[in-house]
Amino acid sequence: MTHSTIILDGGLGRELARRNAPFKQPEWSALAMIEAPEIVQAVHEDFIRSGAQVITTNSYALVPFHIGDERFQTQGRELIARAGKVAKAATIGTQVKVAGSIPPLFGSYRPDLYIASQASQIAMPLIENLQAYADIWLLETQSLLAETQTVLDLLPQDNKPRWVSFSLDEHSSSQGAQLRSYELVEDAVRAMVKRGDVDAILFNCCQVEVILAALKITHQVLTEYKVAQRIRIGGYANAFVECQDSESATANEGISQMRQDLNTERYLDFAKQWHLAGASIIGGCCGIGPEYIAVLADAFAKR
Repeated sequence: MTHSTIILDGGLGRELARRNAPFKQPEWSALAMIEAPEIVQAVHEDFIRSGAQVITTNSYALVPFHIGDERFQTQGRELIARAGKVAKAATIGTQVKVAGSIPPLFGSYRPDLYIASQASQIAMPLIENLQAYADIWLLETQSLLAETQTVLDLLPQDNKPRWVSFSLDEHSSSQGAQLRSYELVEDAVRAMVKRGDVDAILFNCCQVEVILAALKITHQVLTEYKVAQRIRIGGYANAFVECQDSESATANEGISQMRQDLNTERYLDFAKQWHLAGASIIGGCCGIGPEYIAVLADAFAKR
């Protein structure tokens, strides 16, 4: 059996910024969720019109790292539920699925900031308030295996697909593909397989050039365990000029510059390589807008 290709949406945050929605650091995409949810819904709808078959809730920045502890405690649950409602509303009249985004709990690219004793206090409001709207659970931009394992253990037994997407160190290669924690991709994939409850393994929010090596390793491990037909693989890269490494990253201090060399056709060329390596879930992350998704959908959606 060969999986049909699922087309994801692209990056919400930079698309919101492009449309002049409320957008700044440290709130990032959460600010639009607070002040202009109608623009968030419009972005969801544009991704759907472009061919996305799965859209992602705008809950990525609804964590203390971005909105602060006080706002998270007083408004977090309401805002997370709003993110779910807005995404679900955008899918009315379509067959598009909603992925409930569970972001890094302590900041993107910062495995060093992980505090195990506080993880559930942040994760549970996300899970509980997205559950009514999510068709798929999507753990995104995962940089530390321990955090991923913790959040997976907290998810409800609701039979919804569980997708885990890791973020890669920018110097990954086929000889040493690794997460931002410097844990090996091979070890992370083996850990996900051994759980028995993960339905897809993806790679996101990293340079488009590093995803192929990780996909090849993932496919090899899944083949070894004879689960390649059960567990999908995929990728959705960002368009940042440079992603900061886990030792110095300050993901809520500035707004990263975007690459000028990654147009839709070049991104498609990379996506075709991912597809040949076994990827059956393909989309985009930060800076990858509806025009990119339209090109991906035209190339892959009917395959």
